[in-house]
Amino acid sequence: MNVRFLISLIAVICMASCSQGGGNTPDEPTPTPTPTPTPNPDPDPVKKIEININPSLSNTRATDSDFEQGDKIGLFVVNYSDSNPGLLQNSGNHVDNMRFTYSGTWTPDQTIYWKDETTPADMYLYYPYASVSSVSTVPFAVEADQSSEASYKASQFFYGKAENVAPTASATTINAHQLMSRISITIEPGKGFTKETLAATNPSVVVNGIRNHSTVDLTNGAVTAEGDAVSVTPWFDGEVYKAMLVPQTVDECNLITIMVEGYDTSIMQGYTFESGKIHNFIVTVDKTSEGLNVGISPWEGDDVDYGGTAE
Repeated sequence: MNVRFLISLIAVICMASCSQGGGNTPDEPTPTPTPTPTPNPDPDPVKKIEININPSLSNTRATDSDFEQGDKIGLFVVNYSDSNPGLLQNSGNHVDNMRFTYSGTWTPDQTIYWKDETTPADMYLYYPYASVSSVSTVPFAVEADQSSEASYKASQFFYGKAENVAPTASATTINAHQLMSRISITIEPGKGFTKETLAATNPSVVVNGIRNHSTVDLTNGAVTAEGDAVSVTPWFDGEVYKAMLVPQTVDECNLITIMVEGYDTSIMQGYTFESGKIHNFIVTVDKTSEGLNVGISPWEGDDVDYGGTAE
């Protein structure tokens, strides 16, 4: 073999060997990093359910229909523990005296929620809204001068409680009832008067011996009359004279005083004004040679006639 050819062949073999040796391997694709696993969301998260309310009146308000624009109520919510109702406290309840304002619907000052999806609660509602330091002794006073519609309306207090209410996104209906007592006095013409001539005299009416201050217990709706007795002037709505009174028993006194044509006469009587009741009095006025004679026939919503006459 030609020596020169042999040397060339050895050189070629060495070059081929070097190109594949030295521990080097063909380029490989860069591996994709394994992503860090993201924790799965809670498969059953606790949903926050907003508390909505729909107060209704079981006896009529000043409008004889419903709540009015701008009315404000207070709401307490007390949770159950298992099947046991909680006690309404001055503070520390699930919801403490949240103010709701009426404008077609009831809107709270802040959004409030149920504790969870299953815990029931008792709801306590009252009107008008006030700053409450003691839930068992909320002060309230009826106006002594209720001769205007505004002062008559300002003398009403409504209260309602809904028990064992299950959490719901729907508005919870809470029936509220009047805690004050209402007196309604109708003056009818007797001898010497017609309806027109009596109305022309512009009669005035006053209810006497009434304690107009009270405290209200929001745990049960009980009302306690307090303070000194005053005279209350009713509002004449065009048909009757009516006033809101704190529920109480009035000892015999000049219960109602009526003035017609410069003459005044009082009806001596004791009476019990009950919470949530309308006490109607029909007064007949006779003109006599000596002035006036007044006959009274009071009755309540239960149609009990108590009778009575005063001169």
